[in-house]
Amino acid sequence: MPSQVDLGSYTFVPETKENLDWADLITLDLSKYDTPEGKKELAQTFITALREKGFLYVKNFNISQETVNRQFAIGREFYELPLEEKLKFVPERIDLGQFNGYIPAGRQILDTKTGIRDHVELYNIPKLNGDFKHNHPRLIQKNLEEIEKFARLLHAEVLDPLHTLLAIALELPEDYFRNIHKYEAKSEDHLRYMKYSKYTPEENSAIGNWVRDHTDLGTFTLLFRQPIAALQIRDPVHDQWKWVKPQDGTLTINACDAISFLTGGYVRSTVHRVVAPPKDQQHVDRLGVLYFSRPNNDVVLNTVAESPVLQREGFTQNEFEKSGDPAPTVEAWTFAKQKWQRTYGARHDDHSYRTAQILPGFREQLYA
Repeated sequence: MPSQVDLGSYTFVPETKENLDWADLITLDLSKYDTPEGKKELAQTFITALREKGFLYVKNFNISQETVNRQFAIGREFYELPLEEKLKFVPERIDLGQFNGYIPAGRQILDTKTGIRDHVELYNIPKLNGDFKHNHPRLIQKNLEEIEKFARLLHAEVLDPLHTLLAIALELPEDYFRNIHKYEAKSEDHLRYMKYSKYTPEENSAIGNWVRDHTDLGTFTLLFRQPIAALQIRDPVHDQWKWVKPQDGTLTINACDAISFLTGGYVRSTVHRVVAPPKDQQHVDRLGVLYFSRPNNDVVLNTVAESPVLQREGFTQNEFEKSGDPAPTVEAWTFAKQKWQRTYGARHDDHSYRTAQILPGFREQLYA
């Protein structure tokens, strides 16, 4: 592999000094994963965290902080590119749900009265397994081998263990979920550099939420620690909004729609939102590095009938199956929800948009 491109160091801003109502989340320690007893313990911890909170921390996942910081540095440098350069990489069919490449800010209206639009920019990089065309700015292209290595590490060191633990918890063969989440198979996984540009204090007062309450559409979302507090989750047990605290040396993981469908709602997709940061952090932009895991494209999103746990607990049908409509493939589900998410000019206060039917058998809902 060629030597690394010099990106300089990456410095994180200080954490907030405000006393926020932090979520009490479980930490999954993957250093215990290599023994049968450890796996069994972790599987129980994992399923408890998913069912009771939907979010959790993962530590000791064998990826160095230096490696993670390199990804933040690549993201920082990408967002320093001129807008006209970034706009060359907008997906051609963005309004039909295409999402790989650059998604510019301003596509949604956060406050109808003032006309304030979102300040969120995305750059999504699909798998580097031969299934996708890769047309990137020179900065990304120069670092593409490093990005591929990072994505493959996430699969081997984080996602494969999580999929194994979920299978154990559901009394399925250990490779059950690994087999439908293979890196070499075609799926809509992607690595994302995500920038939230700051608003003025007056704008923050008007809009409140930077990103409205929502669920993610895949299996698990992996969020690398960054210190600007803005992420809030809706506790599925107590139905209360809580802040997610940045934890050193961890990944934050959340459960998403596909795993809810596959488990018939035994694991629910976790509702979350991004709000204005505390006042001592509102003067800086917020950069995120995330990875979105999704099952292979050809997987049909029926409840896993083979699980004795789901059978015993009575979680045998998801929304599609209860409605009598056929469950979609992951590919169909992904592009249907992405098309809705990317609706240009969507308003945060438009209830018809926020409760739209994504596919026959599934309708979005208001969460707050």
